[in-house]
Amino acid sequence: MTEPRRILIVEDDDSIALGLKLNLEAEGYVVQLESDGQRGLRAAQGSEFDLLILDVMLPKLNGFAIVQQLRREGSIVPIVMLSARGAEHDKVLGLELGAEDYITKPFGLAELLARVKAVLRRSEIQRAHRAEERRGRERVLAGRLEINPATREVLKDGVPVGLTATEFDVLWCLVSAEGQVLSRERILAQVWGPDHHGTLRTIDNFLLQLRNKLDDDPAAPKHLLTVRGVGYRFAR
Repeated sequence: MTEPRRILIVEDDDSIALGLKLNLEAEGYVVQLESDGQRGLRAAQGSEFDLLILDVMLPKLNGFAIVQQLRREGSIVPIVMLSARGAEHDKVLGLELGAEDYITKPFGLAELLARVKAVLRRSEIQRAHRAEERRGRERVLAGRLEINPATREVLKDGVPVGLTATEFDVLWCLVSAEGQVLSRERILAQVWGPDHHGTLRTIDNFLLQLRNKLDDDPAAPKHLLTVRGVGYRFAR
């Protein structure tokens, strides 16, 4: 049995928020309500949702800023924006920032439910496509190494190499860059997140650990290469 879809509604009009919640729950969705932009952003960042229904005019942080921040952080949660502002440039702005749909108030409940279903259906199709793409590149072969992101395993000459979860995350961050050079700052942000307070020396330490485990001669690595003054890259 599939789990019900989770929807986050960020809306400061109590009557609209409650009406949406009751009707979406009647359709089988699990719904969480937040009434201001800051709380809505924290909720979206802190938990997995299948859809975000977001008012534009919110206290503390407006809907456009929330969409922009989530997309900047790499979130792919589908977003439907609600607004009494029906001007074309507002709709264009919302869609350009990364929202999937923009509905002008007042709206019909049947229309909103239909659009929610359509956005979720498109999201499911996209998710299936991404899964298919991942399956197509599951195993990465590099010399004597075999790296499988689906199982988070690394083999060297067919023998499993014991990596910690973070070691694998750092390794896969470099592998998935497909030969591009990544700065220490970028690796730190991708693996630990933008709010991590560690130092760039953390990256150097993890690269040293990985070289000791994966390369025959850590002093002359074949795969985890230093690009002096820039960062690191993975070579096959």
